[in-house]
Amino acid sequence: MDKKTKSIQTLEDKLASMEPESVRHRVLESAKNFKSSWIALGQALYSVWKDKLYKDWGFNKFETYSAKEIGIRKQTALKLLRSYFFLEKEDSQYLTKEHNQDANAANLPTYESIDALRLASKKKELDRVGYYQIKKNVLERGKDAHSVKKDLTALMKQREELLPEEAWKQKRMTLLRRSLSTLKSLREQIKMAKMFGPQVLKDLDKLISKLETEIS
Repeated sequence: MDKKTKSIQTLEDKLASMEPESVRHRVLESAKNFKSSWIALGQALYSVWKDKLYKDWGFNKFETYSAKEIGIRKQTALKLLRSYFFLEKEDSQYLTKEHNQDANAANLPTYESIDALRLASKKKELDRVGYYQIKKNVLERGKDAHSVKKDLTALMKQREELLPEEAWKQKRMTLLRRSLSTLKSLREQIKMAKMFGPQVLKDLDKLISKLETEIS
């Protein structure tokens, strides 16, 4: 008996011992159908996490519950939560649509691709047009996470090529801020160590002041 079959049987045994209408039963049922409907599982897990229902079922931590009761690792459970919550905020109508029986299963995005879309939404280098292009590829065409990351890299590279001056300014500003932070930290270490003369601190202060002027 392989691990997958054993896992399903364990879930079915647990399902048989619970009230069919209970939240706990619904989560286990969603876990059994994880591959075909991660959204339902993400929604159920979000309720369990938000309301701390796992404590009512004898588990101290959410990750302990997800690992022992439904056989999902902490990393996977958290990614499911983040993906579902992002999708709910980003396009709540999509969640309703995906529960429609006529939805094309081949075009349903995975939770990994939704998580990749979530990370893409935080990229300051990606403009809104590029983001909506990636979003359409994920939600309407079901692109996988690997393809989403490739598309993101290509769009960001294209943007740098189209706007070289802006990209150069951004890189310069990033380097200035990083250098300023490093110099300030170095100044504090030198000050505490008391191993250098006052001229060293004065020179550092001048350099820090110049960088701050460049940034402002």
